[in-house]
Amino acid sequence: MTALLSAGILFTFAAIVLVLYKWGNVRCIGVTPVRTFTFIAILFTSGLDVGLIMFPLTEFAGYADLATNAEYAFTNPLAIEFGFWGFLIWGFYFLTCFYFCVIEPRVGFFELPLVKLVNNIVIIGTCAFTAYLLLSNLPWYLPELGDGESLVAGFYLIVFAVIAASVYSSTSLRYVRILSLGTSWLFIGLIALMWAGAFLTDGSGIGEFVSTFALVGDYFGNIHRFVLPLNDYHEFYLYWWFSWSIMIGQFTARFVGGLRAWQLLAAMLAFPSLAIATWFSVLYYYHVNDLATAGFYNWAMVVVGITMVINSLDSLIRLYTDNLKLTVSRLGKTRYLLGNLTAMCVLTLLFQFGSLQIQWVGALVIGLFFACFGYILVKKFDQVRSIDGSPAENRIDFSKIKWAN
Repeated sequence: MTALLSAGILFTFAAIVLVLYKWGNVRCIGVTPVRTFTFIAILFTSGLDVGLIMFPLTEFAGYADLATNAEYAFTNPLAIEFGFWGFLIWGFYFLTCFYFCVIEPRVGFFELPLVKLVNNIVIIGTCAFTAYLLLSNLPWYLPELGDGESLVAGFYLIVFAVIAASVYSSTSLRYVRILSLGTSWLFIGLIALMWAGAFLTDGSGIGEFVSTFALVGDYFGNIHRFVLPLNDYHEFYLYWWFSWSIMIGQFTARFVGGLRAWQLLAAMLAFPSLAIATWFSVLYYYHVNDLATAGFYNWAMVVVGITMVINSLDSLIRLYTDNLKLTVSRLGKTRYLLGNLTAMCVLTLLFQFGSLQIQWVGALVIGLFFACFGYILVKKFDQVRSIDGSPAENRIDFSKIKWAN
């Protein structure tokens, strides 16, 4: 599967270059536009999940173990962690966001019955994987609820409650802005809280933090090394990003508020990456200085991680239910809630027991990328070539979000 992944990555970056060359100055306007800060908040909180909060502290030691993983010797563990989460790979989201905002309305590829089916399998599968990640990481972060290794009933109840909250919030688009902005501020507060904790514990000041943050810069000096998979673990991450890319593009495209394509790319690369780099730097400082996070800080990370999961699942559930016409207005609220809750719980357990793999979902997405490109070349080339802006019916009206269902 490495060859398929490499081909998908190279195709994606080539497509980004083409978009910038032909449509770089096109204004991107979604059907429910929001202001740029709100858009970035929606992008960040919908486009990431609990792994951002929970993975780094469990991974730094592995990236530093060069005896086992010699392929990481070219840089430091913080730059490796950032390379797996930041900057370049956010271009995946830009490409799909631009496509669904500007091109898909003229092409209709994702309205084809087979494509719609595969697309919704991708969305539903990734929804469940997001909940599974929360479940699988809770023993490490909340050992006081169990033995620190195995899953206990309390962890299953937490994930059940998170899925239930996500399904409920997906019943109205009005919750998106509240959830996204609220989670963004909680995340900023978590960064400030843990930095303050480091200062109170060992007196670390701005200088120590800046020195740690500067380690991220080594990523940019080695950015070419992160384009293709470094090893199987990096391959897992890249497939994971592909699995998210189409659905996050579909979801965020509706909220773009008039940014030109090149500005949209710059915003999607820079703003989330700055937040990620800051957060990872704080965590890396804790790691290298052996500062404890057990107890209060772990609970704080779990709370913020849970809000991110609710954001992500909310957007994905809303997306596949809209696509499949399984909406609240059609099913009624009770059937909508029970149906989605049951489906998400069952699929989460399938990931837990190893019956599903996120790499399979990512491979489906790469297949959709190539199939879409082929469809455009054969069926819609002239229509796409003549595109010179967003659909005419999309107008900048920031009040639409207030009345959306």
